[in-house]
Amino acid sequence: MRWITREDAKVDRIACPWLIKRFVDREADFLFVPADQVMDMAKAEGAIPYDVPGVELGHVDGRCSFESIMLKYGLAEDPGLVELAKIVHAADVDQDIDTYPEGRGLQAIAKGFSILHGRDDHRKIVLEKPMYDALYAWCRERAKRKAA
Repeated sequence: MRWITREDAKVDRIACPWLIKRFVDREADFLFVPADQVMDMAKAEGAIPYDVPGVELGHVDGRCSFESIMLKYGLAEDPGLVELAKIVHAADVDQDIDTYPEGRGLQAIAKGFSILHGRDDHRKIVLEKPMYDALYAWCRERAKRKAA
C-alpha cells in the first residue's frame, strides 16, 4: 500500500512509518508532499493519507496519528506499543509535552534529525528506525515491569 503525508516530517510523521512497516504493512511505500497537495496526491496515487487535518489516521479525539493508526489496526492490545504511543503523543502534541517524561527527549531527537536532514524524509525514516526499535524494546520491558 501507499501512504501519504506532509513533507518535513518530525515526530509523528516518522513514528507512523515505523509503526506501519513493523505492524501493519511491511511493504508500505511512503510519499511526502507539500501540505496543500496531500489530498489530491492521495487520490491520484491511491495512497492512504495520515497526519493531515480531517483524515481518520490523523489527530482525532485527542489522539495523535500514531495512536489513531494503533486504534484502526487493532494494535492497542500491545502494552509496549501503548507505552511508546504515550511517548510519541507527548513529543508530538506541544500542549501535552509534559504528560510523559520521555516526550521531551523524543521531541529533541526528532527535531535534531530534522535539522540534520531537512526535507529528506525517507532518509530520516531509515536513520530513526533503529531508535524506534530500541525505544519499543525499552517500552516492552517497562510494560512487563508495570504488569508484574
